[in-house]
Amino acid sequence: MRGERATLGKSLLDVQRELKIRATYIAAIENADPTAFETPGFIAGYVRSYARYLGLDPEWAYRRFCDEGNFATVHGMSPAATTPKPAQRRKPSEVRDPLADPNAIFVPRGEAFLARIEPGAIGSLAVLVALMAVLGYGGWTVLQQIQQVKLAPLDHQPGLVADVAPLGTTDGVLLAEAPVTPPTTEAMDRLYRPQVLDRPVLVPRDGPIATLDPGEIGVLVAEAPAQRRVVDAVALAESAVSPGQVQVVAESQLPELAIIAVRPAWVRVSAADGSVLLEKILDAGERYVLPDTDQPARLRAGNSGAVYFAVNGQTYGPAAPGAQVARNVELSAEALTERFQIANVAADPDLAVALAMNGDGAGTE
Repeated sequence: MRGERATLGKSLLDVQRELKIRATYIAAIENADPTAFETPGFIAGYVRSYARYLGLDPEWAYRRFCDEGNFATVHGMSPAATTPKPAQRRKPSEVRDPLADPNAIFVPRGEAFLARIEPGAIGSLAVLVALMAVLGYGGWTVLQQIQQVKLAPLDHQPGLVADVAPLGTTDGVLLAEAPVTPPTTEAMDRLYRPQVLDRPVLVPRDGPIATLDPGEIGVLVAEAPAQRRVVDAVALAESAVSPGQVQVVAESQLPELAIIAVRPAWVRVSAADGSVLLEKILDAGERYVLPDTDQPARLRAGNSGAVYFAVNGQTYGPAAPGAQVARNVELSAEALTERFQIANVAADPDLAVALAMNGDGAGTE
């Protein structure tokens, strides 16, 4: 019967649900155990019903059950059919509900715990635990080294800075009688104020304020023609020094050679040894005075049509016509006077403005 039930793919609970017979009784019929039944009078009906369910001969199945289980048919009027034998009664401590018994034979057996553990998972877990332990130990070691203070003994004992007499005397002279000179106020003030800041550092302006024209700069710029501004600049340059006028001025301390930019132009002045003295973009009207050197410097300029030279109060140039690049121009008074002509203010109106800003007016045509 167990084999037929397995062929049908039925479990004990399926048979119990369909035949309305307890699963324990079905298991007792398959095991030929008549002692599992509380009422022996119903055994024959249970066996025959189960045999019909499996498609077997009911009578043949009942005879085989009686032969294998040593069971005899009990009539309904027999005392054995109503009252079970004392030996067949179960103990009160035994589990009577088969569904509450975890060891029932019809309950499907679950997979063991060790069977679900894979060897590869154990190795991975061991590696993870080892890695966490190494990282934790490393962090703890670093923390201990950071908070640790080490004291190392010195090979030589430090010497005394001064030997003070125990009785307050120095070479037999009492300290109280020794002259003490307190520091001056200036000496104490020098600790917090360096000598460089005694005199203020003055930065000169780009040009005098008198040269600023409100008609050309600011919100009040008048839309005057360019020719008028050129004529005004030429007149300003020509009126800077009137012929025959005697002027008493102080001795000029300016060097004899200077570079003047009437428009923005890039210049680079290099010394004879190759060092760069100046490399920048000179703005319009900006002037650079060359320092006194043993060897004449060299000039390289872009937009050379806006670069002029002032030699002993006379203006020469430009360095090259137009927006060309002037290369290897010797910056000496002899070379500049031989190579360039005296500048013409009428040919370049911006030159007159630059000369007026710098206070130069002589030496131009």
